[in-house]
Amino acid sequence: MELKFQTNAQSDNQNFTFEQCGQMLDKIADSMPAELYRELNAGISLVPQVKIHPAAVNNDLYILGEYVRDYIGKSIVFYYGSINRIYGSLPHDKIFKELERIFHHELRHHNEFLAGCDDLGIYDDEQIEQYLISKGKS
Repeated sequence: MELKFQTNAQSDNQNFTFEQCGQMLDKIADSMPAELYRELNAGISLVPQVKIHPAAVNNDLYILGEYVRDYIGKSIVFYYGSINRIYGSLPHDKIFKELERIFHHELRHHNEFLAGCDDLGIYDDEQIEQYLISKGKS
């Protein structure tokens, strides 16, 4: 799960549209070796929602993307609303770099799962713990 803590997140910024986000993610996906997508049987999707992490203290911990394993299968979901709130005011080349980072993070979760390890999940848990400590909640 790619998370971002932001105290002064933008309200929905119009500099970066849902369609542009989808096009950038398509370009990133097309640039990756096909082997990295093995068994990602429920695909990759972009949804318009803002998603707040359940551990958020003041609704300030955004989920930008997540690797999902459920009854449908294995998938990666990107949250345009969250991405736009955090990065929407950046120039498009910088947004693209952030999307690449988020994409690689989620795809790594998938491949670590296939390999039987969860190093990135442990890292994500440590990041949440640090967030909670910074909020005086741990």
